[in-house]
Amino acid sequence: VLLGSGLTVLSQPLMYVKVLVQVGYEPLPPTLGRNIFGRQVYQLPGLFSYAKHIVKMDGRAGLFKGLAPRLCSSAIGTVVHSKVLQLLTPPWGLCPLSGGRLFPPDSSFPLQPGASKKEPVSSLEQVLKETSREMVARSAATLITHPFHVITLRCMVQFIGRETKYSGTLSAFATIYREEGILGFFAGLIPRLLGDILSLWLCNMLAYLINTYALENGVGSAPGFGGWELTGGGSRGVLGSQPLVPLLLPQVSTMTEMKSYSQAVTGFFASMLTYPFVLVSNLMAVNNCGLAGGLLPYAPAYSSWLDCWSQLHREGNMSRGNSLFFRKVPAGKRYVWE
Repeated sequence: VLLGSGLTVLSQPLMYVKVLVQVGYEPLPPTLGRNIFGRQVYQLPGLFSYAKHIVKMDGRAGLFKGLAPRLCSSAIGTVVHSKVLQLLTPPWGLCPLSGGRLFPPDSSFPLQPGASKKEPVSSLEQVLKETSREMVARSAATLITHPFHVITLRCMVQFIGRETKYSGTLSAFATIYREEGILGFFAGLIPRLLGDILSLWLCNMLAYLINTYALENGVGSAPGFGGWELTGGGSRGVLGSQPLVPLLLPQVSTMTEMKSYSQAVTGFFASMLTYPFVLVSNLMAVNNCGLAGGLLPYAPAYSSWLDCWSQLHREGNMSRGNSLFFRKVPAGKRYVWE
């Protein structure tokens, strides 16, 4: 929890700028710059220019608006996720220190009934079960912490109209309940849940395919890895013998590193594909809530998250806020500047 809280504090300015860009707020005009190919293009302000503008308006402390409810969301979400995962996880097949990753059963972790030590490290059935458990745990944490997420976003979007409507976490709860009822706490929940679930399944299934059919087969058949060891008297089979452990240590280390890289790559790829769900969720959380950032000219009053999705798709804004660097001004797009 402490580590997560520290990362939340450090990433708060980044999320603050990202949310304002997602809403469509552009306080600074575009400037003439060069893209990665050296061509001159008009660019919208990046992360650092945007952050300097916020500091100029509200000081350095202004970069941390909405931090309190976000810390609450992070801490509560971590606890709920952990507890639900413990309830759903059987006493076999998972290493407590692995963060939920599957490991081959050994003497420390009992085998499943009827299982054999010759089975692969992670079968498709294991991946499906583990991903299903993770999906339930994440969904439960998201459902419980979403009211804090809504308050966090609205505290940030207040910067646009210089409002103070959501000045504290407790008072924000009272304001939302008075004006919107219980449903106000769950604005934007559906696209957020769908995005999390799709991202999780895409990441895990792609990682499984890569690890199983690319890495394990490729490394397993590579020269230098196998079941034979050269000794002083020639070569002999070492399958099932003591010299097997030092022979396979390089392979295990290499496979672990490669699989961690593949998990990171597939996670990044999945997050890119599901980003529109994040954008729509955040826009619905602040839409038509009485703040300037949730009204025209930034956004109309959407009837549903599908209406928001379709309008963003028509405008070509499905990736708005996905990148905070080299933000080229698209042709034909209109933005609101102060």
